[in-house]
Amino acid sequence: MSTLTQKITETYQRIRERGDDGVWISLVSEEISLARAREIEATGQSLPLAGKLFAIKDNIDLEDLPTTAACPEFAFTPTRSSTVVQRLIDAGAIPIGKTNLDQFATGLNGTRTPYPIPRNSINPDYISGGSSSGSAIAVAAGLVDFALGTDTAGSGRVPAAFNDLIGFKPTVGRWSTFGLLPACRTLDCITVFSKSVAEAMAVDQVVRGFDLEDSLSRRPQPGQRGGKRIGVLAANQREFFGDTEYARLYAEAIERARALGWEVAEFDYEPFRLAADLLYSGPWVAERYAAIRGFIETRAEAVHPAVRMIIEGAKQFTALDAFQSRYRLADLKRQSEATWETFDAILLPTAGTIYTVDQLLADPLQLNTNLGRYTNFVNLLDLSGIAFPAGHRADGLPFGATLIGPAWTDEWLAELAAEFIGESFQPERTGVQLAVVGAHLRGLPLNFQLRDLGARWVAATRTSSNYRLYALPNTQPPKPGLVRGVRGSSIEVEVWELTPEAFGYFVQAVPPPLAIGNVELESGKWVKGFVCEPVALEGATDITSFGGWRAYLAGK
Repeated sequence: MSTLTQKITETYQRIRERGDDGVWISLVSEEISLARAREIEATGQSLPLAGKLFAIKDNIDLEDLPTTAACPEFAFTPTRSSTVVQRLIDAGAIPIGKTNLDQFATGLNGTRTPYPIPRNSINPDYISGGSSSGSAIAVAAGLVDFALGTDTAGSGRVPAAFNDLIGFKPTVGRWSTFGLLPACRTLDCITVFSKSVAEAMAVDQVVRGFDLEDSLSRRPQPGQRGGKRIGVLAANQREFFGDTEYARLYAEAIERARALGWEVAEFDYEPFRLAADLLYSGPWVAERYAAIRGFIETRAEAVHPAVRMIIEGAKQFTALDAFQSRYRLADLKRQSEATWETFDAILLPTAGTIYTVDQLLADPLQLNTNLGRYTNFVNLLDLSGIAFPAGHRADGLPFGATLIGPAWTDEWLAELAAEFIGESFQPERTGVQLAVVGAHLRGLPLNFQLRDLGARWVAATRTSSNYRLYALPNTQPPKPGLVRGVRGSSIEVEVWELTPEAFGYFVQAVPPPLAIGNVELESGKWVKGFVCEPVALEGATDITSFGGWRAYLAGK
């Protein structure tokens, strides 16, 4: 028996041995999985995900296997797979089955299902997290290499936190949602659970990309940020619902960030918290009603009581409420944007605490609301996030943290998360490196132009010793000119990386007498960088002796 077919056989044997543990709703037949394994062994060994086993949350379509959304009466059998699932299969990954969830992806706890409740992988008295409960447990138990979840309010992050996993929630529209039964269609993301950042990003590399069949799919935009300026919660904005262990672990996560050399400071969480409150108290719940309207209006008795209470609550909202809430969200988004002028990412607890299954069943609404305190706002504000393990309580239960950034900062957040957990990971890069010397340095007036184009900060360094620096006259904001010459010195610069497309936009905006040319660094490496036309030096002041623009400004 070959290695891959043996892996398949052992996986199905372990699933049988675990019995009906609430992880799976349906399985691909072992014979079909073995046939796929043999096909990959014969012809597909070079595929990027060859032989990787994966699970699929049962609100995402897999051809010829029922999609139930954890409601048997709702089930239908799709004739084709979702775009994301098909891209994974085409890349050599093998689907094992469909996993349990909070019914219709409505919940963050994992108990809202007519099937057996999936239990926490560390302590079965506790919740798994939801709504992507079965997917998280399938990975945590080692049954599959990775699993697909979904995320509207945190369902791709909370289960990761409770089971010591990576939970990657991409930018809305980065992954196609064609073939996903929506919860809130304008906010939904398909996500991935894995045991490493590298595994999650290998999945991202395969499935991301524009999909014409998904009307909410988005074409990629520049968004990769640089720097390690990290916002954290102020002491008076931290809420752990009496969980002193989670409070301790968050404080330790902050200290870990500082020890890594990240620039850590407090930010104002209030606009984010208020946006989070809108998700269930506002008319977005009407999107959940719209997704299953025909079913809930004819088979309401088949819907889980807690889920039914939430979704039918949409009836109270009017079109006026919808517009007013959109305006309110726009106001909060504008307020929150100030954060991204100061910070590259924010570091939050993924959840403020964890509950037992019995606690959740006794108080299903309020405790579920508590779980979303640090997650509900992310898709509403068009942000990206990655959850990762960040310690354990004294009783062994996991604590998870999440790094959150603006849309399209997905790879950068993954790099930060990998650094935090000590994983060696570097994404493939095809960017253009650019040396900046003046007003585009971090903290100076034109740095926003780089950040708006998604530039990634690479390093603070210096040029070779062949350059002179001048303060140019009549420039606003004040700018220097870098000139290469025989008698020169080494000048302070910062290197940033842009996508080729973003670099093109940037170059078009550079005004004369400045230009983009080639700059030699002290390492001997050549990169693109700001240079100056000789005509601009008339009336300019030679400031080479300062060694850089910052030192010159400080000297003034």
